[in-house]
Amino acid sequence: MTNKQSLSSSPAGLAGVVAGSSAICTVGVDGCDLMIRGYNISDLAKYASFEEVAYLLIYNKLPTQLELSSFQRKLISRRELPKQLCQMLEMLPKDSEPMDVMRTAISWLGHIFPESCKQDLEQTQELACRTLASLPGVMAYWYQYNYGCGVIQTATDAPSTAEHLLALLKLKADDPLHIKTLDVSLILYSEHEFNASTFAARVCTSTLSDYYSAITAAVGTLRGPLHGGANEQAMALLRELRQADNPVRALKDKLINKEKIMGFGHRVYKVSDPRSDVIKEYSKKLSEQSNDGHWYSLSAQIEQTMWDEKKLFPNLDFYSASAYNYLGFVTSLFTPLFVISRLTGWSAHIIEQRANNRLIRPQSEYIGPGPKVYIPLEQR
Repeated sequence: MTNKQSLSSSPAGLAGVVAGSSAICTVGVDGCDLMIRGYNISDLAKYASFEEVAYLLIYNKLPTQLELSSFQRKLISRRELPKQLCQMLEMLPKDSEPMDVMRTAISWLGHIFPESCKQDLEQTQELACRTLASLPGVMAYWYQYNYGCGVIQTATDAPSTAEHLLALLKLKADDPLHIKTLDVSLILYSEHEFNASTFAARVCTSTLSDYYSAITAAVGTLRGPLHGGANEQAMALLRELRQADNPVRALKDKLINKEKIMGFGHRVYKVSDPRSDVIKEYSKKLSEQSNDGHWYSLSAQIEQTMWDEKKLFPNLDFYSASAYNYLGFVTSLFTPLFVISRLTGWSAHIIEQRANNRLIRPQSEYIGPGPKVYIPLEQR
């Protein structure tokens, strides 16, 4: 038996397999907590801003007030999109998937601000900042060009990414609760260990490919509905059940028919998703402020039913759907918002992979046929 044949079989989807070491993030030994560089996600969401967490991920420490102010100025100064990028966005079809727009724009940035072959730390950090500063404008420019009206902005002087995003899309950029909710959401989505898109970025980075290729690989992976599209599908479920005479009965029928209900359960968390309770509270606050609190109350009904019937808890994506809807975002932009946030985590992993790189090249368990005798073409 060859060495390859003697390899132990791995579980489907590599569930529970340790694929590498990282000092960036952990979900904790009990599978019900989340720490980013040692800081509890609940504390970061409660006390920090998204820019502080972005700095923590990219520069490996929480910033001082002076460092944070400098970082914010740096992001503001890099928000204006190059003319060539705007022209490219105008050329994309109106019916393009917004995630495809984000993927293409990041690749295009690689042409305008290419990474040099030295791939040093300072340059990588600069590319991470420029890309983070550019992506809200990318999303907003393409959307406003195709579906908006009036002057299209790509840059504002807003101190936070949350305010900047709300302003670009002409949402409530002066509402403290709306700003705080989006800011907290960006923190919650910023980093999550070796998820599929992060691992794709690290695999790409391990080949010594450039920053933009690694980020593009991550975006392409996040585009898949089993990874990044759950919040959009959760919103689709809410819209569907809201039309039902009996939403709970309609949901139970879906469970009887073995339909997959997105936004519940998690591959890593076993007891609960610590991020869910945080965004749930903001969804509730927004519902109380809104003239239509039904989205939150319906979400709560669904949560209770899923627990009663399947003992499944909501993950971050579920209440993010109603929160984003209250903020005024169209559903197709939910996952691009995820990209803007998670770019910070991806960048941290690219930096970490480069610091101690080895090509990521696992082996597979062969389950094909045994040796066969080759039959010449004329005898087949």
